[in-house]
Amino acid sequence: MIQGFKEFILRGNVIDLAVAVVIGAAFTGVVTALVDSFFNPLIGALFNADSLSTAFALEIPTTSGGTSVIAFGAIIAAVINFLIIAIVVYFVFVLPINTAKKHAESRKPKAPEEEPVTEKELLTEIRDLLAAQAKRD
Repeated sequence: MIQGFKEFILRGNVIDLAVAVVIGAAFTGVVTALVDSFFNPLIGALFNADSLSTAFALEIPTTSGGTSVIAFGAIIAAVINFLIIAIVVYFVFVLPINTAKKHAESRKPKAPEEEPVTEKELLTEIRDLLAAQAKRD
């Protein structure tokens, strides 16, 4: 049982996944700071709000006499945050790795492809083997 767990932990995929989670968490902080410090104020200024999270706010009266706020700007900020993360992950990690893999595969010598043996060739081989066996007898 311990040996199986050890093999699981030392598998390359588990280590890669752990590294990806740690880098992703650190990278999310950078992107969130970028969105909060740059995009939110910029878009908020365009729509005359303090930040993007307060832009496009819709107040709805509640039954208790107060109001609730639907913050469409906060949703837009989350979408922008997601898109920035996706763009950077693709262009910084996925695209270079795929390019490196294609480059490495193109440098490998390709094994010659064997053509499948036809039925006629098999029958000819069997005939020749039977003829050789008949001569020995």
